[in-house]
Amino acid sequence: MIKLMANKNRGAEVDTSAYSFAATEKIRGLHESLDAYSETPLLELKNFAAEKNIRALYVKDESKRFGLKAFKGLGGVWAIYKVISRALGLDNPTLEEIFTHRAELDAMTFITTTDGNHGKGVSWAAGLFGCKSFVYMPRGTVEIRAQAIRDAGSAQVQITDMTYDDCVKFTARLAQENHWHLIQDTSWDGYEEIPAQIMLGYSTLAYEALRQMNYLRPTHIFLQAGVGSMAGAIAAVFAEVFKENPPRVTIVEPTEVACFYETMRIGDGKIYSATGNGRTMMAGLNCATPCELAWKILRRYSADTATISDDVAAEGMRVLAANKIISGESGCAGFALANAALNSEELRGALELDENSIIFVVNTEGDTDPANYARVING
Repeated sequence: MIKLMANKNRGAEVDTSAYSFAATEKIRGLHESLDAYSETPLLELKNFAAEKNIRALYVKDESKRFGLKAFKGLGGVWAIYKVISRALGLDNPTLEEIFTHRAELDAMTFITTTDGNHGKGVSWAAGLFGCKSFVYMPRGTVEIRAQAIRDAGSAQVQITDMTYDDCVKFTARLAQENHWHLIQDTSWDGYEEIPAQIMLGYSTLAYEALRQMNYLRPTHIFLQAGVGSMAGAIAAVFAEVFKENPPRVTIVEPTEVACFYETMRIGDGKIYSATGNGRTMMAGLNCATPCELAWKILRRYSADTATISDDVAAEGMRVLAANKIISGESGCAGFALANAALNSEELRGALELDENSIIFVVNTEGDTDPANYARVING
């Protein structure tokens, strides 16, 4: 099942200059200095595009990022680098300079809430710098996701009996009480600097893709959203690069956890939480409330918001697997909507997809739940 709604309440102009190529140069520099760094693939699905009668479809495959099977490490490592630099009183230090402060690094602790991939990125990044970390996960999280976070780096991990939003409040309180550093990828009043840096960290993904496409302008971008940090960051980069004619951005969420859909449905400019039952296999998108920073960008630069059911996501996973791309339940969501829309005359018309369309999507994760991935692909 798919529900599509046009964004009829575009917000005011948004300054995206922080996402310009020049402004994000130091971020790319940090990422490229990491031993684990390599540019992730951009795959053009030529046969798929020909079959669906569009000009092109490109998939940025983040399942290859840093060995973490997901893109989130880009934001986590940049945000932690910024926190450490400030704590040490250093201005844009090299990694070698940071590592000379071993005692201070040993004493630093980071904490976050996650559905999986963000926590893995924080665990990995904290471990990279030799710092401690704690990661808390909402109820319903499968143990294999928790273990992957432990394996990625330094984190002590606990699955709670709380919802995602309540878990975020809990970790924020622990951070304050223990004087730890909260690295959360969603913002609220009084907590914006770290989420802003996390979002800026995702700019590397977008600029890699733009270079790989030779700065070809996509006509359509389908971006999955949990709290919306990745979607907001990618939309900001493309809006900055193609100022006069930004691509058409569509936000994609699970049917039962659709906070951006609910926010746009009400349409008064404020953010609202999802009203569904919270059940979806798209665990990485199971977030009930939008990130305020992401919403400011997406309110302006998204043309539509859509919800997809688990069966639509599953079909997207299978089509990508047939094209030799391993895409997890959340990773496939943008492509899953594109795939379904291209099979529907009604959705093609609503989204203005035609033979000249150039679609860009991000495979944000690989098989982060291998058992469920196998069930879906073989089902």
